[in-house]
Amino acid sequence: MPYADVIGDPISHSKSPLIHRFWLEALGIDADYRATHVTPDDLAAFLDGRAADPDWRGCNVTVPHKIAALDHVADPGGVRQSIGAVNTIFRQSDGSLAGTNTDAAGFWAPIADLDLTGQPVTVIGAGGAARAILWALAQVGVGPVTVMNRNPLKAAALLSHFKLKGQALPLGPAAPPCALLVNASSLGMTGQPPLSLDLSALPDHAVVYDIVYAPLETELLAAARKRDLDTVDGLDMLVAQAAAAFAIFFGKDPPRDRDDDLRELLTA
Repeated sequence: MPYADVIGDPISHSKSPLIHRFWLEALGIDADYRATHVTPDDLAAFLDGRAADPDWRGCNVTVPHKIAALDHVADPGGVRQSIGAVNTIFRQSDGSLAGTNTDAAGFWAPIADLDLTGQPVTVIGAGGAARAILWALAQVGVGPVTVMNRNPLKAAALLSHFKLKGQALPLGPAAPPCALLVNASSLGMTGQPPLSLDLSALPDHAVVYDIVYAPLETELLAAARKRDLDTVDGLDMLVAQAAAAFAIFFGKDPPRDRDDDLRELLTA
């Protein structure tokens, strides 16, 4: 049976199998999608083993492999030079493995109607997801970007890489004024340290976007809702990036007209 999977460390929290299996069943495709725990030390061996399996269609890649995976796959789309991280690996026609990134499109889909031209943006984190988000923001001409990270030197390097004007700050107790605040880190995820931020400096029109989806109601989103700010939760990005990956793995677009049913399943 054809199958794909999602790999990470940890991986038990992943909702990707629910999403892809929902779409497979809706389309009547006889295939499967699994969650597979892969440690950093096992990444190369895992990919070698899967590459030898003719039933395997590819995998999604999550923390902490999004950057490391680039060393093990072809890069036909130039992702290394642009985003610098992959979240999707697939088999090419010649059998070799290639990487791409659907996180950037997935991130942007829920906020595509926002006009962020020249607007200040704050991004928390400097890992693989943050790279995709900063790349997407650079494409739409946002204003100054503040990257907050435990290692501000790493944050500064990302601003330089994506040619974004702004500042790199250590992660502090308060968010600076901005039109869009994005948590692109794992802070606030189940089993990870919390993310407690004072949002009082944000204007009333600000949008707060948390890519964490376990739990769905993070401390950051709860704080934003107390201020009546618009919010975007992690399921929106998760489903949008999964849709692009699904088409790569299984050759058909998922039924996005069933998104309400899918969200009900994911939040049950």
